[in-house]
Amino acid sequence: MAGGKASARQKMINLMYLVFIAMMAMNMSKEVLSAFGLMETKFANSNEATTDRNDKLLADLKVKGDENPEQFKVPAARAEQVKIATDKFYTYLAGLKADLIKQGKYELNEQGKLPFEAMDKTDILDEMWFTGDRLSKPGEAVMAEIEAYKASINEILATDESYRGQADAFNKLFSTEKVPNKDGKEIDWLSYHFKGFPAIASFTKLTAMQNDVKVTESEMLSLFLGNIVSEATTLNNYQAIVLADKSAFFAGEKFQGRVVIGKYANVPPTKLVVKGEEINLSEAIDSTGAATLNFNVGNVGEGEIDGEFTFIENGEELKIPIKANYVVVPRPNSATISADKMNVVYRGVENPMTISFAGVPDNKVNANAPGLRKVANGKYIMSPQGGREVTISVSATLDDGTPTADKKLFRIKDIPKPEGTIAGTPNNVKLPRNNVEIATIGAQLPDFDFELPLTVTSFKIKIPGQPSVNVNGNKLNSQAKSALRRAKRGDGIQIFDIKVKTNSSVRIKTASPVFVELAN
Repeated sequence: MAGGKASARQKMINLMYLVFIAMMAMNMSKEVLSAFGLMETKFANSNEATTDRNDKLLADLKVKGDENPEQFKVPAARAEQVKIATDKFYTYLAGLKADLIKQGKYELNEQGKLPFEAMDKTDILDEMWFTGDRLSKPGEAVMAEIEAYKASINEILATDESYRGQADAFNKLFSTEKVPNKDGKEIDWLSYHFKGFPAIASFTKLTAMQNDVKVTESEMLSLFLGNIVSEATTLNNYQAIVLADKSAFFAGEKFQGRVVIGKYANVPPTKLVVKGEEINLSEAIDSTGAATLNFNVGNVGEGEIDGEFTFIENGEELKIPIKANYVVVPRPNSATISADKMNVVYRGVENPMTISFAGVPDNKVNANAPGLRKVANGKYIMSPQGGREVTISVSATLDDGTPTADKKLFRIKDIPKPEGTIAGTPNNVKLPRNNVEIATIGAQLPDFDFELPLTVTSFKIKIPGQPSVNVNGNKLNSQAKSALRRAKRGDGIQIFDIKVKTNSSVRIKTASPVFVELAN
């Protein structure tokens, strides 16, 4: 992370990238959605700064190529190729971000920022890039663009054996091999990084990818210049980097991490001050030159670490400032339990539910209730038993081993009364005699969010002036048709006592009647 030939700024960006990945593994609250937004803003600002720096490096290389073509012409040409490949892929990623915002119908606020806390949808990219366990055609197109970018850069790096180390680092950074999930099952790279995540997490990940692209461009430009320019070793070129042990902290928890100089340079400082307090060097500095930090992170929100290292160089004091930020999120104290279909559960159908604990991985969350079964991490099916209510109890283990629990009450409702239909139309209908004679009697559940096929098993038909006729099945029998032929134009025919069944053992209420006025 902090090694290699990356600049101090890029090492800070890499740290932010790790913070982002760690946060994606958690089910986030609104505060953490906002934290994603803060990270996205930092990545975006870094991308602007890196773009400006890269443009200056490229311009410098072009000038050198004109002034000394024998030494700089080839590196300058390769830099131009890198610029073309970088701009193309960077613009493509920007297009993906624009599509995400458009599909989510998110708008900038008065400050010109995205509504981070409202960007909690997980189905935008799921529907665009995936179909079941496979990639959709747009998802395959995304992977194709990534591979095309990788091929362009690798083609440039393959022109010189001295670039082998950079090529290995690049391919590791942009590896799209399958990734093992929490259960050890290998899944596609795109699914692992984007499927099921909140919109702000995916948006930030795309910005982070843009950052990887810009960092790669910067490293390659430095590589081309590095063939003839030696790296300065003065401590003025180093920067303090804070490495937090984890990405976010609960209110009141101790911050744990390290602060290092540059590339873990083992340069012993003479003084270290953090947040206005001088640190005991004999206890804080380890063999790598890293200083261990340990302080209370304070209240919920963004915190700042400020301070400075003091070194002796050329007989004089050299002060290197320490600047970093961290995000504090509230400690979870309640579970998130939501029925995917509605606020109640229905007896006789399988009610899909998502059960989670804010800030706790799904594999450390357990839920129990009569009729509740787990189908995947965070996903459950509730098949209500007897009674009118059911309580779902949830327990979880925080990352520090502390247990926590919560419970929530759900109402149990029976499947509502269906309404009868004739030829697919409910309530009062005006039909010709022939249409009534051949029509199918059916039933439907209006405004019911579950797919529950209904079949009519029997019904009764009453024609004015004639006794009611019992019919088995869902079409008029010969006796009913005979009575229908004796009906007059304008007669009101009643179809009632409509018996209904479904493909489960649950009992369905008798459907409401249908009234038909003969049109001829």
